[in-house]
Amino acid sequence: MNEVVGSHDLLLVTLDTLRYDVAQELAAAGRIPHLARHLPDGGWERRHAPGSFTYASHQAMFAGFLPTPAAPGPHPRLFAARFAGSETTADGTFVHDTPDLVSGLAAVGYRTVCIGGVGFFNKQGPLGSVLPGLFQESHWEPGFGVASPTSFEAQVACAEKVVAGLPPRQRLFLFVNVSALHQPNWFHLPGATREAGDTRATHAAALEYVDRHIGRLFDAAAGRGPCFAIVCSDHGTAYGEDGYTGHRIGHDVVWTVPYAHFFLDEAR
Repeated sequence: MNEVVGSHDLLLVTLDTLRYDVAQELAAAGRIPHLARHLPDGGWERRHAPGSFTYASHQAMFAGFLPTPAAPGPHPRLFAARFAGSETTADGTFVHDTPDLVSGLAAVGYRTVCIGGVGFFNKQGPLGSVLPGLFQESHWEPGFGVASPTSFEAQVACAEKVVAGLPPRQRLFLFVNVSALHQPNWFHLPGATREAGDTRATHAAALEYVDRHIGRLFDAAAGRGPCFAIVCSDHGTAYGEDGYTGHRIGHDVVWTVPYAHFFLDEAR
């Protein structure tokens, strides 16, 4: 990462609440072609989330603790704050002297931009301002939120404007929190109703919706030069497994998440 940081733009996309099993099934079935073309062998890497809900998981990721490979470690990290005794900071780790990755990238010349999605990014109160407040520039509007059936299209349009407004040599760290997978998501499946509510099937339909538009985001990010992208979930969610619904619980469907990183300039 010490060769990537400074020479590449960086894109971090969190597909909020996306379950690993659903993501993998759709990739294998050819139902998310725009995402799958960037995945190693067409499949997601299975990882463990650093938190069981959005706020905790993003606080960890912005400190350099991305989802951990679901196998015995230690696993070297891509990014880390300088910390004596860290067993996951390796020669290839980008080490910064600030408490979070966002300010660490800003310190080496990056423009840091957040395009929020779920309520922890809505800037409508102190708690919803913490995570976007890490960035030099942040965007949120109701059309980006969980209640909008067109949330991701609106987020992508915002990203395109951000990218278009940057000087060509300005390095960019763009973060997008995708809200479409989060409940409510029933409206992404034709024939589903508010009364029936969200299901594993509507969760899958929401991922298909995201896939239909994510190519525009990748094109915008890669259109100004080489870009290193990370696409992952921050946590999963339960739809009745063992009697559980939702997240912020210690169930495997919550802790197990899909992850991928890749160079957009090489994948185009």
